[in-house]
Amino acid sequence: MASLPVRWSALLLAATVTASCNSDEAAGRPRVVATTGMIGDVARALAGERLFVTTLLGPGVDPHLYRPNRDDVARALAADLVLHNGLHLEGRMGDTLRDLARSTPPSGAQRRNNGGPRVIAFAEALEGESEPRLALLSGDGHGDRNADPHVWMDPLRWARCAELLAPAIVELVPASERDAARHEVFSSTLPNFRATAEALVRFGDACFATIPERARVLVTAHDAFRYLGDRFGLEVVGLQGISTESEAGVRHIEELVDLVVERRIPAVFAESSVPDRALRALVEGARARGHSVELGRELFSDAMGDPGTAQGTYFGMIEHNIIRITRGLGGRVPGGSFAVWRSAQEGVRFDPLAPLEPQPSALAPFTSDSVGTSDSVGTSDSVGTSDSVGHAPRPAITSEAGR
Repeated sequence: MASLPVRWSALLLAATVTASCNSDEAAGRPRVVATTGMIGDVARALAGERLFVTTLLGPGVDPHLYRPNRDDVARALAADLVLHNGLHLEGRMGDTLRDLARSTPPSGAQRRNNGGPRVIAFAEALEGESEPRLALLSGDGHGDRNADPHVWMDPLRWARCAELLAPAIVELVPASERDAARHEVFSSTLPNFRATAEALVRFGDACFATIPERARVLVTAHDAFRYLGDRFGLEVVGLQGISTESEAGVRHIEELVDLVVERRIPAVFAESSVPDRALRALVEGARARGHSVELGRELFSDAMGDPGTAQGTYFGMIEHNIIRITRGLGGRVPGGSFAVWRSAQEGVRFDPLAPLEPQPSALAPFTSDSVGTSDSVGTSDSVGTSDSVGHAPRPAITSEAGR
């Protein structure tokens, strides 16, 4: 195992100070640092109070363009486990993540005796996925052959990633609590997470079915919604590619103006972490052609909402996007919200700010023996795959309420 880079020697001292200063808040718990809020939310759900989980990138921060500062590196060095999305999402953090990964201890080792934290690329766990409906999507129509990193836009793929991360989270729990943690994660937390993901997909199906067929086209600032489109059967078009480092060209904007005008698409959507300049140009171009298109209310793409709000949770973020897309494209939201719809359809209470309650899943229960670990992805850890999770059956939804 390689040692940490020499240039990080001062930061390693800062990391020790950081860990010491946060000792009261962490209360001696192993530390997990996640790059994005979507990953951090999963880690918190799996870890409960047994691990201390923090996130580097807050609301409105674009992970494609973000460069880590000294404090970020110090926090990562102070961690026992670093979780990043992978698939080139955190493009400008690449060198930092690669250096951390080179110093990664073997599975099961204690990081403080081995120089650096364990590093796992959360979404890269799907690289070996054999179930087509859970596999990674590649290419974006703009010449990019890399896998699309925006996996969290599909609740079922994200639930699969959570399943594959779980053994690493359990392994990090202190030995005296590990058996209890393993039982809780595999018998309760993961099945509940997946059941909620399945229900959210059924809710999305019910919402998007109310959109006029010609208008089922999602136009956004960048190509972050292809997994959502793949799951729900929407056509998805981004002004920029899968990375916001690319710029929308004039010709591409003109092509999208043609599409919006010809299909009479009622709205295009801004994103919380991406400037809307190109979208405004598209709106003006359509208006000049005699078609009024609304710049729809903001969607959450590469970052969640504010902490303490429903949109500051993973499931709340996805619900927010489903509702805004549905209403913006002329559809109706059955029940007005996921919580009301789920209560009426399934008799289940849902609160995105509360811990997940045990719910039945359409799929086989998790067991701690059904998933393994592997260190085969790139220079960082990825967790192993199994073939037990597919696209859950979705019952027909006939009840529709107003907007």
